[in-house]
Amino acid sequence: MVDITPHKRTATLTVRPPMAEVIVIAAAMALGLAAFAAAVLPSPGWALGAFALCVGLVVLGLRRNYPHAVFGLCNTVTLGRAALLSLLAAALFDAGAVSPWLVFWVGLTILSLDGVDGWLARRSQLKSDFGARFDMEVDAALGAVLALWLLLSGRTGAEILMLGFMRYVFVLAGLAWPLLRGALPESMRRKTICVVQVGTLIVLTCPLISPGIAGPVALVASMLLVLSFAIDTAWLVRHRR
Repeated sequence: MVDITPHKRTATLTVRPPMAEVIVIAAAMALGLAAFAAAVLPSPGWALGAFALCVGLVVLGLRRNYPHAVFGLCNTVTLGRAALLSLLAAALFDAGAVSPWLVFWVGLTILSLDGVDGWLARRSQLKSDFGARFDMEVDAALGAVLALWLLLSGRTGAEILMLGFMRYVFVLAGLAWPLLRGALPESMRRKTICVVQVGTLIVLTCPLISPGIAGPVALVASMLLVLSFAIDTAWLVRHRR
């Protein structure tokens, strides 16, 4: 789970979204992604398809709720993380043929850049609900993709899906129980456990890690994640309106 601090909506939301800037940035990233994917993946086309979907969702998000006239370096970093995530998503189609070192280093790079985009947003005064949501979705998708790769590559069993898909289970539960869709306050505990969650998944992709310890490590991280969601659920129940 990742914190999203609500921001006041003001008249600046009428600012025209920087679509031309986004298209240029996305096109440049797509060229780099295509070259990288062709060099390391058996089926590189899936990476471009995943990135195209991501860019489409970004464009929709900008049109719906973006209060600035520039895309900014902060969102560019997040889009770059999404491009690397698209590479990992494409690796799912040939999980057994993709080098674990590739998954490990790309995943570690994506995680290392987490927080950089937020710092840049604050520094450049380009904070937005869009940027916070974009960052959160990349983090959540990274966990899901890593969990799927670990399963499909045979490094772990299906229990790893708990660690990768807990956030999506929470979202689906919110469809049946609207209370869970309430806004949560910022929490260092939530941020820390999110890093532990994704970090654990990345560590488990490392070829140096023995498969025998993957289960216990994943179990401990999953218990922490479940505890975090339970605490947030309890908070939402106590503060329901």
